[in-house]
Amino acid sequence: MTDVNRDITLEFADKEFTFHLTPQDVTKYFNATTQANKVAPANNLLITTVKQEERASLKPFLVNPVTVMELAGALLEEYSPDIDIIVKKSSATLTA
Repeated sequence: MTDVNRDITLEFADKEFTFHLTPQDVTKYFNATTQANKVAPANNLLITTVKQEERASLKPFLVNPVTVMELAGALLEEYSPDIDIIVKKSSATLTA
């Protein structure tokens, strides 16, 4: 299992941004996400985890909600551990 506190660098628009993610950051993001509220938690995740000195350079990219979701998605995908999951089919049994 990899370390749960991770520094992840995303490169886009000829710039690099480094984010420091912890389990608490990811949990806060998931708990804040609802059917009607997805962009604000993603924006908060990006703003609160990017290096302080890179925050001002990141903000102009966050005016487009699609960009916010793409960046947060890439960040979470990279943070996720690689695990193999196998879903076994349950047998259908009829009861009398």
